[in-house]
Amino acid sequence: MMVPVNIPEYKGLPYPSFLASELGETDPDQALFHVMPVPYEKTVTYGTGTGKGPSAILMASQQLELFDGVGIPADRGIFTRAPLNCEGLPETVLGELSQQVEDLMERKKIPVILGGEHTLTAGALQGFGMFERPVGVVQFDAHADLRDTYEGSPYNHACAMRRVLDHGCDLFQIGVRSMSFDEAIFRREHRIGHLDAVDIAGSGIPSSILPDDFPMNIYISIDVDSLDPSLMPATGTPEPGGLTWFQMAGALEKIISRRNVVGFDVVELAPIPGFHFAEFTVARLIYNTMGLISRNLQT
Repeated sequence: MMVPVNIPEYKGLPYPSFLASELGETDPDQALFHVMPVPYEKTVTYGTGTGKGPSAILMASQQLELFDGVGIPADRGIFTRAPLNCEGLPETVLGELSQQVEDLMERKKIPVILGGEHTLTAGALQGFGMFERPVGVVQFDAHADLRDTYEGSPYNHACAMRRVLDHGCDLFQIGVRSMSFDEAIFRREHRIGHLDAVDIAGSGIPSSILPDDFPMNIYISIDVDSLDPSLMPATGTPEPGGLTWFQMAGALEKIISRRNVVGFDVVELAPIPGFHFAEFTVARLIYNTMGLISRNLQT
């Protein structure tokens, strides 16, 4: 295992390349997965610190093994981009993210976006506007995030999936266990598919999760608060009753094996000093998801 040297910094935090300890320098043209750190934090409403999430994930990734238990996802190539400049208005930041995602789509790469707060998902989805076929969004989350505005802003992280719907995407929610009354009505009236945490607790992960008519091309958005706080306390708005590690892994495996993943994000990690297991858990989740995608491409 190599120790990364000359680690770049952004706002005083280190940003090594994902798994640089094992991979060293990588070629962006040869890499399938392009890791995009987006330390965006403007509208969190309870605990703070998600702007430090991308750096913590990248640092934790240095401790990962290349072998994920089945294969070596890094064989497909992993390149880490410089962190996105998150200064400026939400529209500016999301617009820049959108342009970078669109560039990756044109080059047939898979963006892996590290948040940062959940607001950034809408920017990523805007970048898929050039995609010829519809893209469905699979959201892992403790919260519905379907408010139209919150605290006076349509770009609050509590509105993340409402902004996704603005792009005309189909949406399927997994692990939700907290929403407002208005969000519950909106979800029912718009027939948004869901597998809530209470359903998983009662019956487990079904063999087939997404409806047959859900788009074949999907974007996966994982808010780390979808995991139970006993496993993931390092998030701004933890909710009891979340997914276990193996429930998350099982759901991802069933979904990815039946769909074409065009990109994914992992958001809302708010590192707690000394609790290294939280960021390592997220780094492992990201790498395992790369592995599931890689193996699905081979079938």
